[in-house]
Amino acid sequence: MWAALLAALLMVLGLQSLPATGQPQPQPQAAAEQVLTWTAGDDITKYTSAPATAVAGATTIVFENSTATGNTTGMPHTLTFDTSDPEFNNDVQLNILANPNDDQGGRHTAEVTLTPGRYRYYCTIPGHGQMQGILVVTEGSGEDTTAPEASARVSGTQNSQGQYVGSASVAIQATDEEGGSGVDRVEYAVGDAGAWTAYTTPVVVDQVGDHKIRYRALDKAGNVSAEKNVTFTVVPPPTDDTAPPQTSATVSGEQDPDGAYIDMATVTVSASDTGSGVNTIEYAIGDGAWQAYTAPVMVHEVGSHTVRYRATDKAGNVAAEKSVRFTVVASPEPDTTPPVTGVTVEGTKNSDGAYIGNAKVTVSATDEHGSGVERIEYSIDSGPYLAYDAPVVVDRAGTHTLAYRATDKAGNTSAARTVTFTVVSSQVPAPNCAEFDERLTVIVGTVDSGVPNRITNSRCRINELIEDEKEWTSQALFLKHVKTVLDKLLREGVVDQREYNAIRKAARQSGIGKPGQTEGYRTILDGSAESFARWQQVGGGSFAPNGDGSITSGTTKAGLGMLWFPERKYGDFSLKLQWRDDAPGTGNANSGVFVRFPWVHDHPEESRPEWVAIKYGHEVQVLDRPDGDMYKTGSVYGFDRVGLAGAGVTQKGTWNDYEIRVVDQHYSVYRNGVLINEFDNIGGQDFVPPRSDDPGTDGRRFASGYIGLQVHGTTDVVSYRDIRIKEL
Repeated sequence: MWAALLAALLMVLGLQSLPATGQPQPQPQAAAEQVLTWTAGDDITKYTSAPATAVAGATTIVFENSTATGNTTGMPHTLTFDTSDPEFNNDVQLNILANPNDDQGGRHTAEVTLTPGRYRYYCTIPGHGQMQGILVVTEGSGEDTTAPEASARVSGTQNSQGQYVGSASVAIQATDEEGGSGVDRVEYAVGDAGAWTAYTTPVVVDQVGDHKIRYRALDKAGNVSAEKNVTFTVVPPPTDDTAPPQTSATVSGEQDPDGAYIDMATVTVSASDTGSGVNTIEYAIGDGAWQAYTAPVMVHEVGSHTVRYRATDKAGNVAAEKSVRFTVVASPEPDTTPPVTGVTVEGTKNSDGAYIGNAKVTVSATDEHGSGVERIEYSIDSGPYLAYDAPVVVDRAGTHTLAYRATDKAGNTSAARTVTFTVVSSQVPAPNCAEFDERLTVIVGTVDSGVPNRITNSRCRINELIEDEKEWTSQALFLKHVKTVLDKLLREGVVDQREYNAIRKAARQSGIGKPGQTEGYRTILDGSAESFARWQQVGGGSFAPNGDGSITSGTTKAGLGMLWFPERKYGDFSLKLQWRDDAPGTGNANSGVFVRFPWVHDHPEESRPEWVAIKYGHEVQVLDRPDGDMYKTGSVYGFDRVGLAGAGVTQKGTWNDYEIRVVDQHYSVYRNGVLINEFDNIGGQDFVPPRSDDPGTDGRRFASGYIGLQVHGTTDVVSYRDIRIKEL
């Protein structure tokens, strides 16, 4: 996995993954007399050892990242010479990737020719901190220990007192003794506290006042000259400017409803002058002393503040003092209290307390002293949680349990509460809806029309009348059906003309009925939060969404578990999905796809819901590990074994296409388009007897059931995405 990951990383970074020597194979040459060795270990912030100096000429570079040099984790490192920065030599192309498990045991060599100057080296793997340094190379005749000489000259128009009128220009030059390594760079700093800056052109100073410019030079051997300085005074040129600068200030930062700044306020001062020009800007906090303004002023102290400011131009005119006033407050205490929820059930009751015809459930939530209610959700009869935005009307006969919860804007979610009630028939038959679809808007295929998914006069929702999950033989036939549905809804006043047009447009864009477009598959997990919320976690382990459309097992909770889709049972079907082995280190993913298992909650013979799928359904295995469990990818666990030889095993970290096709009791498993297993769920010569705890007597399973994904543990990590199903 590391090799594949690093190859991809190096490609992204514009580097080539070179042979073991670290660079293209050179022509044979005599062994270099000079050997320079770098070593690395577990530390990702620095090399374990690295040379600082060398002499010019043929050199053997040794880079070792092995167990012997302290690498106990198998972490790879690189040794790369920088050729992109003009400040350093760029004549050596070196990029060695080493780890203790490679074919060289982590020790690699390369033959190079070094020239006088400085080489910058570093590790190209992201996250490896400051693994970098400088190699100084001198002429082979001897070590350069003599610093260069630097001098400076100030020029400009001077008055009779030697002051510079308007501006002064400081030119710096440096030389290195004959036979030395040569001047590498010159640096300067303004004033006693200024930072050192690379010198490239004369430094022009036009601010009125007294100034000091410090300077020094460095040679290619790293010798630094003694610091020197020049001092001078700049005065304004003669002018008739008597007008002071114009000044203003703004205060910015996060504010509370009262206008106070939370934790910090930033004061930005600006000044302009059309005469001699702005020379200095000053500020003072409260009654404090004036200070030079060079950057926005950040005030953190809680309380009321006044920041004064002024500016002076080059003619000496001082602007009138101004000020800004503001208040800084501390961040409010974090909201850790969830909302308070309540529920009421209304309707006509019979003598037994059952609701006749329907029951209307109203959920409420308050968060008076917190961040405020963000959303309310409800679930009927252990189904997925749905967004609550209006009272829920339940009109199907039977006993129902509605769970509800609320989340505030700080992310606190109240514990789920439930209300149970019974609905009895009022002689009104249940609605005869082609599908069950309670999504909030009318979605045709995958195209959202934005039209509310209302209940129509037939008591079916608009989505349920569209029948977009049916396998249409042509798009024209599907569009004709949609038009017929919409014409009736328009006449009945369920939709208006704008909504009518929006749904027809979504139907055309959906591609339903076109060859090769939808193929009759319904997407039941597309990576969105809404899609993931329709699934349900049971057991110890769980899946977590990644934000890129995929979900990964075992990253948030340990233990055996399952993510299952409780919205519908499936009989004969084709299930398509993609999975990827993301197990850490040298391990392998261990997971599986459960099919045709019964409702997992309150099962009469099993107290742990995650075991209902194992005992009463079939698990189509996902496991590419060559040793260990005898059931590999494509196996029907406990019933039909498949080895890895014909499974087309891919490299870890690679997405695989999986199709599980079930017709009657015949199972077909395809991996990346190749049929790798066929299994008939009956006895026979090749039948593997079920486990001793299997509830069946002859290995048969149910003719229909639910779909689920197994979480095996925190080290058996697997990712899934793009889960689609078509009923056959």
